[in-house]
Amino acid sequence: MSLAVSSALPLASAKAAGNVDRGTAPYGALDIVAEFDGPGPSGIVVLPNGRTFVGFPRHAIDHKGATLGELIDGKVVPYPSVSMSMPGARPTDCLVSVHGMTMDRQGRLWMIDDGKRAGHPLQPGAAKIVCVDPQTNRVVHKIILKAPVLLNDSHMNDLRVSLSHGAQGTVFVTDSSFGNSPGLVIVDVATQQARRVLTTHPAILPEEGFMAIVEGEPRRYIAGHPQLVSGGVDGIALTKDEKRLYFAPLTSRRLYSISVDLLADPASDDAVLGPAIQNEGEKGVADGLALDDHGRLYTTNYEHDCILRRDPDGSFHMMLRDPRALSPDGIFATADHVYCTFGQWNRLASFNEGVDRRAPPYLLIRFPIEQPKPYDALPHDPDQGKSPGQGA
Repeated sequence: MSLAVSSALPLASAKAAGNVDRGTAPYGALDIVAEFDGPGPSGIVVLPNGRTFVGFPRHAIDHKGATLGELIDGKVVPYPSVSMSMPGARPTDCLVSVHGMTMDRQGRLWMIDDGKRAGHPLQPGAAKIVCVDPQTNRVVHKIILKAPVLLNDSHMNDLRVSLSHGAQGTVFVTDSSFGNSPGLVIVDVATQQARRVLTTHPAILPEEGFMAIVEGEPRRYIAGHPQLVSGGVDGIALTKDEKRLYFAPLTSRRLYSISVDLLADPASDDAVLGPAIQNEGEKGVADGLALDDHGRLYTTNYEHDCILRRDPDGSFHMMLRDPRALSPDGIFATADHVYCTFGQWNRLASFNEGVDRRAPPYLLIRFPIEQPKPYDALPHDPDQGKSPGQGA
């Protein structure tokens, strides 16, 4: 049987037959906090008093300026000092390439320095975890990462810190790895003892055959010939009670979680940790993850230029969609706003056959957090609870 399709449909019917905005129309409120014409931004932390810190990893040949800065009157001021944030000093004495950032519950700034400069080999002592106290602007912890937790192809990406585990806290670092060896790195702050776990678990590894549509173009994960920003475990988020850690590979659409008590226990090896990982289902393609004070998880999405929110019941909500949201990366939730950096990493020459497609300015944006409604404020259904056929 064949069907004849009429081309004389009424205009209203023709409009109704298609997706009016094709799922790409801007959605949600967006405030531009800062524009950057120099290096692309990645990590972001905003203190309760409004002080704002941004990391600028040195992953592009043309990177000039600070790798960590405080945003003051719209300008990037090298932080915590010019000598530490600008290139020139020994790699053990300065910040080389600040990537992921976070804040602990004492209000201190933590960062992962992946130690890499585009076009240069990784130098001993360059990769490290650094903690700065914003009250004094002084470094209070510096933990150098080295073998066996640091590999030749390591890409130390992001981190979270629990002060409830260990005498001075425990740091959890995602090593996305540009090669084939991603893993979680766990560091006891007091002893500086580090271990690398779950390097062969599917929750850590990039998915073979993965494909995403980035700026309308199909991009496939091909080891050794990257077409998109790819890698293993990347996004990471810690619940407010420091009891559960969420994480996800960059080249994946799935979300996972694990008990922090178990993960921080040095006696827990892969045989114990692997079965304890909980598959939380799909969350779309994501780079950065962040939890707010209400236990809601925000996920960046580089495939749809958007930011989603996952509520504790597992449901998802569109929070922001904008064509400028290219490679939404670092994300941070305060009491009132969610902040995110748009680094345009997908446009780097390494993913586009040698052509640098980036178009500054790069953006730091924010949007307001929706306060959850108390139960009594929810719409009330007057018929709820009535038996079938029961009248008013």
